[in-house]
Amino acid sequence: MFKRLGHLLLIVALLAATGGHWAVLQSVAWTTMLAANLTTDSFGEAVSKTFDGEHPCGLCCAVKAGKATEKKTDLPAPLKKFEYVNEAPRIVFAAPTAFTLLAARVQFPDFLSAAPPLPPPRGLLG
Repeated sequence: MFKRLGHLLLIVALLAATGGHWAVLQSVAWTTMLAANLTTDSFGEAVSKTFDGEHPCGLCCAVKAGKATEKKTDLPAPLKKFEYVNEAPRIVFAAPTAFTLLAARVQFPDFLSAAPPLPPPRGLLG
């Protein structure tokens, strides 16, 4: 139950943050206007009278006024351009002050060149 309530609250918050509540109210206004116009006019006339913009209802006027006042804000406009400084790390290769070339020496351990011990070692089980 709490999961569904959380989802519902999230949807309501997203609608309010993006201005979707005005779309919901406008849809309600158009639905009630269409229902009211269908009682007196044919379907085609009711649809054209509902959506032509010349016959707004009270809710349509309230939605229009609400949208107009919502757009007016006293907050300064946010920065439109982000400025990033791309400063790559500087790697400097410097030659050593004293350089000596060493002779290559082959070092081979003496114990690797010796012959295996005689007699061969015996294992514990052998």
